[in-house]
Amino acid sequence: MQLNALSVDLEDYFQVSNFDDCIARQEWDQQPRRVVDNTRRLLDLFDEQGTSSTFFVLGWVAERETALVREIADRGHEIACHGYGHELVYEIGRKGFEKDLIRAKAAIQDACGQRVVGYRAPSYSITEKSLWALDVLAEQEFEYDSSIFPIRHHRYGIPDFPRLPQILRLPEGGELVEFPMTTLPFANTNFPWAGGAYLRFLPAPLFRWGFRRLVGRQEPTVLYLHPWEIDPDQPRQPVGAAVRVNHYWHLDRTMPRLNRLLDAHSFAPLRDVIESLRIRKRLPEHLISRDPPSGSAPLRAIA
Repeated sequence: MQLNALSVDLEDYFQVSNFDDCIARQEWDQQPRRVVDNTRRLLDLFDEQGTSSTFFVLGWVAERETALVREIADRGHEIACHGYGHELVYEIGRKGFEKDLIRAKAAIQDACGQRVVGYRAPSYSITEKSLWALDVLAEQEFEYDSSIFPIRHHRYGIPDFPRLPQILRLPEGGELVEFPMTTLPFANTNFPWAGGAYLRFLPAPLFRWGFRRLVGRQEPTVLYLHPWEIDPDQPRQPVGAAVRVNHYWHLDRTMPRLNRLLDAHSFAPLRDVIESLRIRKRLPEHLISRDPPSGSAPLRAIA
């Protein structure tokens, strides 16, 4: 049974939320693009390892790098949606989100020539104040979401959200599978263990130990990274110390650490892991509350 999902958030270095204050979206087309070469390095690694991934593609990238998106699909990977302009869901509101989602899905499907059924919000920005986004996803015929991080963070997270994949029954009558970002529970706290900056920041032996622990428990996991996280030579931006550390720390270590994880464990696209869980009846059903009381979990189990 395949339980480990591999994912790539396909965006360029200048599109991250950390750079919103120094690179305006109107300036994106003036930036040197590096996403193609970095993504092909990842594709080559995945080929060498015999593994497939889900690529959550930014619609802006799909419009400009159509050949790359088609190549990813042709090389056997799942294409999913990362929104269009990498705007935080809770900042653009429901109407803005719906507009962004429709534009992104059209651009991505035009580029890859296949139906897109998965979504991941920029910076995991589906939180308790934007749970309405799940209804919008269902309305737009998405089948699963992988945006919710069951941790506390200044930009994202729903700490009390269930850690493992769920079928969500939504307030407006729709249904959606949620595949939360992976956490490692310890001392009544969920620690982020999904890759990305956490893969770069945590000591490599510690990260591998935690991941083995989750695999040993037969818990579904999802590992993620961005193409810019394997690119230590990317242009530096005029940012403060905290953002500089967060974005640039250990970029040179991402590829070897990722390679070692791919050596040790088997991975598959999210859609395949979800289907495996569905077949084995390992997707419990939960109901999303429309207006959860302040401080309470936004779900309740269906009897």
